This record gives sequence, C-alpha cells and structure tokens, in this order.
Amino acid sequence: MDNDSFRRWSHRAADWSADYRAGIGARPVRAQTGPGEVFRRIAEAPPEAPEPMEAIFADLDGIVMPGMTHWQHPRFFAYFPANASPPSIIAEQLTAAIGAQCMLWQTSPAATELETRMIDWLRQLIGLPEGFSGVIQDSASGATLAALLTARERTLGWRGNADGLFGGPPLRVYSSAQVHSSVDKAVRIAGIGDANLVRIPVDGPRHGMSVAALEAAIEADRAAGRTPCAVVAALGGTSVGACDDIAAVADIAERHGLFLHIDAAWAGSAMICPEHRHLMRGAERADSFVFNPHKWLFTNFDCSAHFVKDPKALTDTLGIRPHYLRTAAHEGVVDYNEWSVPLGRRFRALKLWFVLRAYGAEALRGMVRDHIAWAHDLAGMIAAAPDFELVTDPVLSLFTFRYAPAGTGEEQRDSLNAALVEALNDDGRIYLTQTTHEGRFVIRFQVGATTTTRDDVRAAWDVIREVAGTLAA
Repeated sequence: MDNDSFRRWSHRAADWSADYRAGIGARPVRAQTGPGEVFRRIAEAPPEAPEPMEAIFADLDGIVMPGMTHWQHPRFFAYFPANASPPSIIAEQLTAAIGAQCMLWQTSPAATELETRMIDWLRQLIGLPEGFSGVIQDSASGATLAALLTARERTLGWRGNADGLFGGPPLRVYSSAQVHSSVDKAVRIAGIGDANLVRIPVDGPRHGMSVAALEAAIEADRAAGRTPCAVVAALGGTSVGACDDIAAVADIAERHGLFLHIDAAWAGSAMICPEHRHLMRGAERADSFVFNPHKWLFTNFDCSAHFVKDPKALTDTLGIRPHYLRTAAHEGVVDYNEWSVPLGRRFRALKLWFVLRAYGAEALRGMVRDHIAWAHDLAGMIAAAPDFELVTDPVLSLFTFRYAPAGTGEEQRDSLNAALVEALNDDGRIYLTQTTHEGRFVIRFQVGATTTTRDDVRAAWDVIREVAGTLAA
C-alpha cells in the first residue's frame, strides 16, 4: 500500500469509526451469532494474492460486525466498562502510526517521560500522596502479578529468583473471596500455589474481609511453620463491589511485616472524586496500588496504572539487564521494561494524555458522578418495585438485584433469574451479567459507559420489567 492509498483508507477507517459510534445504539448490545457462525464464514486458508481493501471492508461489515459485542454501547451494563472515548481513539490511531516499542528510555525518550508524568497526574487525581511512583501496565492482572512477585522476593530476601522455590517454606497470601480471579492466577504463576491463597471471611455492609480473621490466619500460619507473605485488599470487587477496610488491613500488614497490594481496578477511577476517597482510607500505607483508566476513566484498553512505594523492589524483582538492553551514558533514566513482566511495551501514555487534556479533570469527575447517581436512582426503583429485590446496595455505580415474584422459592428464583439474564441479553436492547452472592444467583448492574445517559438507565429498567413479565407469563 503506497502512501496515497494509506491516506485514503485511513480516512475511510476514520469515517467508518465515526459512523459506527453514531449508529451503535441501534445495534443489539451483545453479539447475536451462534458458536462457529463467524468461523465458518472466514476462508479456510490465507490468500496467495492481495485482495482489494473494498472487499476487506465489506467483510468487516458483513462477517465480523454481526459477531461483535458492543462494549461502547450506551446500554452496556455488563462486567465493568472498557471505555474508548473519542480522544483516546484518536490517540490510539496515532500510537499505531508511530509504531514505537517503548521498552527503554532510549527507544523513545518522549514515551518514557510522558508515562512518568501521566502516572504522577493520576496519582494527584486520585489523592495518593507523594512518594508513590509507578508504571502503566497492560492490565490489573499484570500489575497484581508484578506485585506478588515483588512480595515473594521481599519475603525470601531476594533469593526466589536466584534459587527457585523448591524446598522452601510455603508462602502465604491472604485475601477475601471478593478479590478478582487475577489474584488466583498470580499466585499460580508466582509459584505460590492455590493451596497457599488463604481466603479470609467477609463481614459488614461493604463485604470486606474480617480483620480479626485475617490476623488469626496469619498467626496460625506462623505457628504452623508457614511464611506469611502478602495481603491483597479489594477496593471495589468485581462481583458486588466489595471494599475492604484498607486502614485496618494496613495495620495488620504493618504489624506482621507483610506486603500490601490494593486492587482498585474498577473503583479506583472514582477516587478522582474526593467525596468517595473514604473508601481508600489507608491506601497511602500500601506497597502497591492498581487501577484501570481503561475501565472508568474513558481511556481505551489497555491502560492500567500501577503505583508502588518502592520501585527498586519492583525492578530488582523483574529487571533483566543484558548489555543489549541497557541505556548507556544516561544516568538516572527510567527503563520501564524493568517494571513489568513483558519486555515489549506499547506507547500507552499518549492516549491517557489526550483524554486528560481533552476532557479536563472536572468534566471527568462529572461523568463519574452522573454514573453513580443514575445507578443509585435505578437501585431505588428496583428496591421499591413489587416482585423485585435489591440484593446488594450500590457501591459507587454497581449493585445487584433479582426478580423475586411472590410465591416463588429460593431455588425457583435462581432458575428464574438465570433465565431472565439470558433472555435480556438475547433481546439485545441491554446487556447484563450475573454473579452469586451468599449462595444466591443475582444479576449485576453497573453504569459506566462513556455515552450512557440517564435515559439509557431508565430504559434498561423498562426492558427488565418487560422481559421479566414475559417469563412470568
């Protein structure tokens, strides 16, 4: 493709993108294709000769798009958002055109220095104190893995990487069951193992881990010859938005000399609003803190902000420094490949810079505040409605509910709600997901998409009641 053709098709892609966003509300939110339907329409072998871009674009519309779930849809209320606001899309186009591999300072000094500044902007925005530095990771999963690897090495006196874990004492990591499954994956990859992830029971209205049970578990492990290593605290758990009492957990972690990592992947973005920072009280005492601007700060995937108190501990854990990966003759520069598991790194800071400048902090706060207010409004309507029950109160913009018509028992309601969530998603007008809470099947509802309005949230309630009525009939 020559440069003139590249220019023409780039304009076509931009027009396609704008048309897609303008018409996305008319599409069903979740893909309506069946398993294998798209696969069967794709050629079995790669083409030997070039194909015209017209044909490729036509197949994008005819084959690919019917099988896409539309995460930017204003009535996407499932999972957590994965927002791609217009400024972040434009920046991502530029990032792709530049095509930099930003593993070292010298491979693109501007990428490194912009990332350092963006991390500090985010630190200021969410209210973390000076003294934290950080890195943009691919995801909270990657940040949690990096944190637990660092915790492992600190606990072992930096001998794990050198000697391996074989024959050593079992390391113990503590969390409630409300943390994300990325913690389970991280303990596996870090060599700690499922058996050494200690689940602490939860209590209280925020479904946080019992601090008394946490301390008892640590003391019992020490008495049994096991080695306590780290605590992972939840700030806005995926299932129902569970929030640990971070200050109380930090007291215990400090008393026992344990590494403290805070997973605020979704809820961390709401900390740009000072009125919600009570949820992160004590976070300034953590060793590691992660949140995802690619969820609720309107910056497209992937962009995860990982803050650390001691960057040397992280780089001593992850850094590999062969001669061909050293920045020569420049003391004090940052080589971010030493801060994360992958060597290769995308230029993620550019889209964050575009978003924060294009919106400004106050507009971003307003969008988050609107989402929270609309979720609370809907939760109130559901709580007041006959034949429905609010199961967990809103935590920021997330709550759970279920259809509970009079005369139905618990098992019947579980089956009814499983049928309801599937019927809603098949209907296509909204998209919801499910979880279990205290043994019950419940439906999650979260507000967070860039283009969602109050009318979209209220329309969702109309759809829920309508589809539930058809099931009842």
